Amino acid sequence: MVELSVVVPIYNEVENIAGLYNSITEAVKDKTAGYEIILVNDGSTDGTERKLDDLALEDPCVKVIHFRKNCGQTAAIQAGIKKASGKYIGLIDADLQTDPKDFFTLMPYLTEFDFANGWRTKRKDTFLKKISSRIGNGVRNWITGDVIEDTGCPMKLFKREVAESLHLYEGFHRFMPTLARMNGYTVVEVPVDHRERQYGTSKYGVMNRAFVGLMDAIVIGWLRKRAIHYEARSE
Repeated sequence: MVELSVVVPIYNEVENIAGLYNSITEAVKDKTAGYEIILVNDGSTDGTERKLDDLALEDPCVKVIHFRKNCGQTAAIQAGIKKASGKYIGLIDADLQTDPKDFFTLMPYLTEFDFANGWRTKRKDTFLKKISSRIGNGVRNWITGDVIEDTGCPMKLFKREVAESLHLYEGFHRFMPTLARMNGYTVVEVPVDHRERQYGTSKYGVMNRAFVGLMDAIVIGWLRKRAIHYEARSE
């Protein structure tokens, strides 16, 4: 039985792979009834593929998905969620700026809520990234009509039924808490640790997706207004 599935989208993070695997394993090994680590290689070209295959050979808890080409973070997350078999599904980025131990900071909240979203209250990012994120969250909330303080936090934990309700399109991984609420599930935000990146660089620029992100928010807002909610009378 798998209690926790940890899904990690990965793109050109060869320097982080060993630390990523060790950190997740140390965090979850003795804390769950059973676990799996699903590593989704989003068309990496830097040696990540071989590193992941080596881990899968060494550890049966590791499952690897290789994309033929780079398809984006949303696609990698979707593929990992579809392969996951756990009661709970956790998301984390390969850069390890969030700590896998925080899955168990979020876990107790799933007795009352369906989706626990990490909240980086003390971010270890550049001033520009902090400001752009704050503005982006504000604009997204204004457009979508939701209230999420840190929708872009990569640390997330949710129940299997939430995962099965999600239909993700490109860019929609940034709106997963809102999408969960639209599908009738309850969401809570929980403060989690945030650290400086040790190796490599961010694969997603601060400004290069601003316009696309705005368009995505408009689409989510449009869908949210048209979401269907009803209760049937019991006979």
